[in-house]
Amino acid sequence: MVSTRLDSIDRKILSELQGDGRMTNVELARRVGISAPPCLRRVRSLEEAGLIHGYHARVNARELGFEVQVFAMVGLDSQAESELNAFEDRCRKWPLVRECHMLNGEVDFMLKCVAPDLSSFQSFLTGQLLNTPNVASVKTSLVIRRAKDEPGVPFDVLEERLRRDA
Repeated sequence: MVSTRLDSIDRKILSELQGDGRMTNVELARRVGISAPPCLRRVRSLEEAGLIHGYHARVNARELGFEVQVFAMVGLDSQAESELNAFEDRCRKWPLVRECHMLNGEVDFMLKCVAPDLSSFQSFLTGQLLNTPNVASVKTSLVIRRAKDEPGVPFDVLEERLRRDA
């Protein structure tokens, strides 16, 4: 398990950066209780290990004119690995699809889509998604209100488990 290879300082660095990826290295070092040079080395090591995938601004989609968010549950005719890969490749090319998750259960994929308006999403749905080879069914749910939007992982839960298991 990756978390056991990380010490508490690495986990604190990840937690702090997850909350604010724009802070300076000096501020990060202060928050985690080490000096700046080893902090920067640790951050670079975490990046090289693939534990930090990048730094992004969380933009306000609605304020930018993306009024519609939809979850689309997609069922495929075939779940052969080549068909799954082909569908995932198509999803990566569709700008309105912001997330694509393969699931276990009644549906094969759940897509998170954003669009400027309902007609834009409908055009994508009927013109592209429903016409994609191997797509057997699509069920959509329009987001009315978001109650929570917290990216990343809950480091406090991990820390508690690690303390309990120690």
